[in-house]
Amino acid sequence: MVIRDASTKLLQLAKKFPVVGLLGPRQSGKTTLAKDLFSKKPYVSFENQDTVLLALNDPRAFLKQYKNGAVFDEIQRAPQLLSYLQELVDSHTKKSNLFVITGSQNLLLLENISQTLAGRIAFIQLLPFSIAELAKTSFKKQALDSFILKGGYPRVYQQRIAPRDYYPNYLLTYVERDVRQIKNISNLGLFQRFLKVCATRVGQQINYSSMANDCGIDQKTVLNWLGILEASFIAIRLQPFYKNLGKRLLQMPKLYFYDTGLCCSLLEIENEKHLANHPLRGALLENLILLELLKGRLNQGLRSNLFYWRDRTGNEIDILIDQPSGAIPVEVKSASTFNSDFLKGINYWQKINPKVKTSYLVFTGKDGETDRTKILNWRNLDKIKSK
Repeated sequence: MVIRDASTKLLQLAKKFPVVGLLGPRQSGKTTLAKDLFSKKPYVSFENQDTVLLALNDPRAFLKQYKNGAVFDEIQRAPQLLSYLQELVDSHTKKSNLFVITGSQNLLLLENISQTLAGRIAFIQLLPFSIAELAKTSFKKQALDSFILKGGYPRVYQQRIAPRDYYPNYLLTYVERDVRQIKNISNLGLFQRFLKVCATRVGQQINYSSMANDCGIDQKTVLNWLGILEASFIAIRLQPFYKNLGKRLLQMPKLYFYDTGLCCSLLEIENEKHLANHPLRGALLENLILLELLKGRLNQGLRSNLFYWRDRTGNEIDILIDQPSGAIPVEVKSASTFNSDFLKGINYWQKINPKVKTSYLVFTGKDGETDRTKILNWRNLDKIKSK
């Protein structure tokens, strides 16, 4: 069993809040973690339609069975239950954890919780396995292209399922079940095409007009469907960095995926040899590094502090870690031989932000260091201070 880095924070929060929420993509390990850490609590899955009907038809009678708490899995299938859950929590004398709820939809779930359990619930977002978590297992010696191709979904490793077998079926289930629940999309074939178009834009600034033309839909639909991908933990829009927070919405975000294996499947990359020669390999590595930094934050119950930066003259930083002391630049390169040109963007950033003393270059070669930049192999991301 892979020990999840989010376990420590989840147990800490459970001592302080009556309800803890575990959110993340479908099959990212939420159920396994909840059952493992809260094994003494009754487990209820709302994937079972009979359970959903019982909960919705008579919620008070349903919750009376679980006066001392429970694990409610995939609660977004019975969101009306949350308001009644509030009554039970408020009337209970026990101040520590009662309920653990999980959900594979983000914004849809949060809308309901914000009206009912505000101040009573703490969240952890659990993404698929990180490199740090897999480093504690027999998979730690995998090559880079293997990590990118496999992604981090637990079943790929625990059941030793080939990515070309796992991800197409995962995507089919996602489109047929989760997408229909979030929004009634009549043409699922067109939505699947949209997913593939998104994969071809990985690591790029989003051009809504271009995506709309490629998919045969309007820009409003592109925005709505990107919202669905974010709400269901499929895609991320990485926002641009500005010192003036109000300006961040003016520049287009960049598009990434919550799992590189999923993105590779959409790009129809079936093996490591194909990936090694693929024109988007650099963008996929950038996606992988972004995910690892993001997982490091989320596993501690922290929000993302990651952005990118690009000015009008073409200067660019792949990832910026926003901190009170200043934004720390991180450049990502797929090469294994260091070239001083790799530091061009970082050097410019340090020139216009002289107070920033730390910067990182992540690539596939050996660790090293310049006067102001730490050069790291992709396996050593734990050396990046992003907290």
